[in-house]
Parts: sequence; C-alpha cells; structure tokens
Amino acid sequence: MRCDAGPRRGVGHLVRCLALAEEFLARGADVTVFGTVERLDWATSELAARGIPLLPGPDSAAELVEVARRHDLDVLVLDSYELDPAGAGALRAAGVYTLAIIDGDSRGQVADLYLDQNFGAELPGPGSGAALPGRLLAGSGYALLRDTVISARPPVVPPATAVSRPRVLAFFGGTDAVGAAPVLTRVLVATGHPMDLTVIVGRPEIEAEVDDVAPGRGQTIRPVPPTTSLPALITQADLVVSAAGTSTWELCCLGAPSALVCVVDNQRESYTRVVRHGLVAGLGELPELTAGGVAGRAARATAARTLHGLLSSPQRRATLAARAWSTVDGQGRARVVDAVFDAVRAAAVPG
Repeated sequence: MRCDAGPRRGVGHLVRCLALAEEFLARGADVTVFGTVERLDWATSELAARGIPLLPGPDSAAELVEVARRHDLDVLVLDSYELDPAGAGALRAAGVYTLAIIDGDSRGQVADLYLDQNFGAELPGPGSGAALPGRLLAGSGYALLRDTVISARPPVVPPATAVSRPRVLAFFGGTDAVGAAPVLTRVLVATGHPMDLTVIVGRPEIEAEVDDVAPGRGQTIRPVPPTTSLPALITQADLVVSAAGTSTWELCCLGAPSALVCVVDNQRESYTRVVRHGLVAGLGELPELTAGGVAGRAARATAARTLHGLLSSPQRRATLAARAWSTVDGQGRARVVDAVFDAVRAAAVPG
C-alpha cells in the first residue's frame, strides 16, 4: 500500500488503507505500507501493532515499479492525491495488479481497479466511472472500516434518548489539519444549550485555541488527544460534530447522529450528497464559518441553530442515526478484497 499521513496531510488515506490491510491480513496476505507518517506516534503504533512494516514511499512511476519488483508484490494499492498519476499505468504495464483509491477524481490514473467509497459515487453523472479503463467499485457499500469500528457497530439502530445535557463529541480527522475544532467549539457554545462537549485536539496549537473558548451556562468543554478509543466515544455520544471526510462512513456504520462541516474542496460533493439524503445534518463549509463580516456571522448563526435543533430534539437525532446506520453495513472492505482476490486468481489461470 502506498499512502502518506501527517499534521498537514491528515490521516484519512492511512486510516482507510489500515482498514483494508486488516482485511488482507485476515485472508492470509502479507502487507507492507510504503510512505511517510510524520509526527503521528499513534498511527505508527497502529501499524506496528498489526505487524505491518512501514517503509519509505516511492514517488515516481519508475520508483513504484522498482519497489514492486524488489518486494515481489502481487498487488499495489495507491491512495494519494500527490503521487505521479502515471504510476498506476506503469505498475499495470509491469504486471502488478493495481488498485487506486479515489474520491471522485481519478487524476488520470490507469489502474486495474478503482475504489470510490463515497456515498452516491455509483450514480451516473459527470464524475461516474464510465470513462475509467478499469473496473470501478463505487458507493458506501465499499466503505473501508477498521476492526475497532466494525466491532463497535450496534446490532440495531440506536434508540431516541431524551437527555438534559447531551454528550457531544467533536473531532476533525486525526490531525485537524485545517484547524476546524476551535471554530466549531465556538459555534457549539453559541447554541446556548447545555452539553458535555469532548473535543479531539490533534495538535498542541489546536488545544490552546480550544482552551481559550469559554463555555456557557450548563456547558463543559474537555479537550483530549487523538485516541484509539474513538469508536467507543462515538457510540457514547448523543451528537457528533465532525468533518465530511473518511470518518463519515465510520459515523454511519456506528449509527451516530452527526452534523458535518465541509472543510476542504474535495469533500464538497460527498458532503452535499449525505446532507441531501438525510444521513447527516449539514453545517456548511469551513471558509464560510470562519469568514468575517455579516456573511460569517450569518453562517455561524445558521450552524448554531442547526446544532441547537439537534441538541434539543432526540427524535431528530434518532432519524439521522437510523438513516446513517442502514447505509453503511461494515462489510465494504470484505467486498473490496473479494474483488482483488478474484481478479488476481483469474489472472493466474493459464489461458
């Protein structure tokens, strides 16, 4: 697997590769991750705990082919917005089965298999897979989820629960690369609704900003560092506020009533779809929430009203939870590995 992670890159690529790696390992495959994991001890510990080597990542097409040959790879998974797109085609030409994990845009990669796990990716449209040279696995039925998420999935949809002080969890990726936590903490406080708020702070500077936010009456704010217990925190929360990235599928699988913010451009299409279909509540885009002047104040006020409505209505929360839970069943990674193994076995049959 070829992916990178770091404070500015985020950890979404690594997390979904880790989920896929767990499935490959369970099927008896050997897995190696090639790439850079910067200043994320918990992430390197996750790899080490599974016995997955982390080796320097090749970047160019020629380097990818050389590494594949040196390590005698049958399959190479590419999950990056930064790698040379020519790498997939070069690997394919060299006889290495290639899976490209994409988010709408294939970046011109010529792979054997493509995976776009975003909700609605299977629907026809300008970004559909009709023009791709390889097979496309599309939609949330292929969402890649880690063991810890799958094992925490409730057997039935969580029921509506009325509470006077809802437990709220806010997190924005493993590093909060765009600094969303302080912004949304202030918006949550502005609801005026009592709550026990836990905020995952990915970096010291984020923690310092969250510490500066003064809670209102009946509100508490507890910053905590990234934790492997995140699935448990999600299932214990009455409401989750998060970014519209790869964690969206974890929230859906766990049946968490969630309000999402679009923090980067490549989340916009998926964010729009899940909000439109009622899987989550939408809080808008981060640049709108951080804007100055009348427009910024209006965006923050609208987001605060949405959050207040969710905090005060267990039925609204339960409706979101039910739709989300029924959309992602936790079996996506098994379907992806089935497709890879079937293709590799077929290629190995003479004639």
